[in-house]
Amino acid sequence: MAMQDLDPSEFKTQAPDAHGQVSTLKELGDEMKAKLARLGLMIAEEAGAGTYLQRDQTTSLCSTRSKGVEVLPIRQALQRYDWLKDYSWVAVKADTDKFTRDAASAPPDVVQGYFVRGLKGQVERAPVQTCLYVESRSTKQVVHNIVIAEEGSEINIITGCLAHGGIGRAMHEGISEFYVKKGAKVTFTMIHEWQEQMEVRPRTAIVLDEGAAFINNYIALKPVGSIQSNPIAYLNGDNSRVMFQTILYGKGSSRMDLGSRAVLKGRNTSAEMVSRIITRDKADVVARGLIVGDAPGAKGHLECRGLLLSDTSRIDSIPELDAKNPDVNITHEAAVGKISPDEINYLMARGATEDEATSMIINGFLSFDLSELPPEIAKETKKLVDQTMKGL
Repeated sequence: MAMQDLDPSEFKTQAPDAHGQVSTLKELGDEMKAKLARLGLMIAEEAGAGTYLQRDQTTSLCSTRSKGVEVLPIRQALQRYDWLKDYSWVAVKADTDKFTRDAASAPPDVVQGYFVRGLKGQVERAPVQTCLYVESRSTKQVVHNIVIAEEGSEINIITGCLAHGGIGRAMHEGISEFYVKKGAKVTFTMIHEWQEQMEVRPRTAIVLDEGAAFINNYIALKPVGSIQSNPIAYLNGDNSRVMFQTILYGKGSSRMDLGSRAVLKGRNTSAEMVSRIITRDKADVVARGLIVGDAPGAKGHLECRGLLLSDTSRIDSIPELDAKNPDVNITHEAAVGKISPDEINYLMARGATEDEATSMIINGFLSFDLSELPPEIAKETKKLVDQTMKGL
């Protein structure tokens, strides 16, 4: 599935002041508020550690409500902190591909995004809530985010990426760089709800120091034109760990090329990647995974399971393991298939209708480890999956 043929110059960015600012999320339009509520985002704005809202290229709202974290628009942060330039376009290289080159060449006053910093030694359980909202027809949203968890800190970020109804073909080009310092932990949950003609090209990299942890939960349960994302984690510090969990539901004519990569450079580092994928209609999904074991004691496991609900949809699972050191242990398992008639018949024999049996099997298939999430985020994540499954 080739997606590099997409030309970012087909789309134009909006002016940074095209949309107004708001002092609270309650001032947003009804459709936007309904979308945020459906995703479990920003419902209790006052209970979060911070909020960032970007509409096209306008930073409409940015606030910090905790002493343990700092949330700023990226341009303001770069102006305030000269040292932040040492983190900009370092984990993600500007010349990686045509999309990073396009984002890096955009005028500085146009590029928006957020800067989130977990302050040294501070543990903040309440989430920083961010939203990247594409609102205008034929627009290109260019985003550059930088997240730094300082030594011994802990932060939770929940992000919603979504598009306004009926905007037609538009594009999201998002660059995200994460730096997790010694003994720090970042839990990052991203929920995508795009539109059927959206073209989405995120580029993400994570750098982990000694004893650091990064937990990534990615959920995409709505149609999208195309999305291509393959974040990479560099586990440079000894005893660092990363976990990628992915739930995908491809339907309509969605094209999804998604995966995760981990380079285990430090001693006794670990990586776990778990994907659950459902397709129907004419959806086409490529699920990638790569673990590179490059140091003694490195461990990794890659697991991908796919469930086809139609004869016209497709799932390609592409796991890769690269053991560069003899003292590593990296494994993978992958399976793609359909719902077994025996499973349906078993549940129907115990009183379930065929639709109920199918729903139960799918819900069990999409089991998700939420133990790493704060309780309130775990609750909203489970609610989102349950609500979406009702529409299958």
